[in-house]
Amino acid sequence: MNPVGADGYEHHPLLNTHVRDIASHGEGVLVAVTHELHSHGTVRIAHIRPASGVEWTTAAANIQAARP
Repeated sequence: MNPVGADGYEHHPLLNTHVRDIASHGEGVLVAVTHELHSHGTVRIAHIRPASGVEWTTAAANIQAARP
């Protein structure tokens, strides 16, 4: 896992790059990976912003670099 700041944001290597969400098949720029505490443990959430500007979230494990 990548380092996490005190603010709960992960220093992910794909930040600010074009990524693909394998669950939804959507593509956009990875703008953040946050860590949320839940009763069953910590969940890593990827925040993706497509060209339309309407962000969505997915499990961080679902992201991969988009093909050019």
